[in-house]
Amino acid sequence: MVHFVVLYRQPADPEAFERAYWDTHVPLAKQIPHLAGMEVVKFWPGKDGPTKFYQMATLKFADKESFKAAMKSAENAAAGANLMSFAADIIEFYTAETV
Repeated sequence: MVHFVVLYRQPADPEAFERAYWDTHVPLAKQIPHLAGMEVVKFWPGKDGPTKFYQMATLKFADKESFKAAMKSAENAAAGANLMSFAADIIEFYTAETV
């Protein structure tokens, strides 16, 4: 299983972020071909306040070939362009593989 992980730092306007994320981005992301699953988690504040990260999304693909095909798709390009329209300055991407 290949995991495409997106870490989101704290947004300046959490309410605007939530609307853009759930109303536009998630529906686009769910259209990415070969997507085997998607999980979104929110980070809890630490004892000293908010953590560095606000949220993490993991998109799951069956294998590297599925992941590569998905990344080249028009649907992924649309989801990525949408994400950059509201979160470009707060995101980090990582790719990992289940061992």
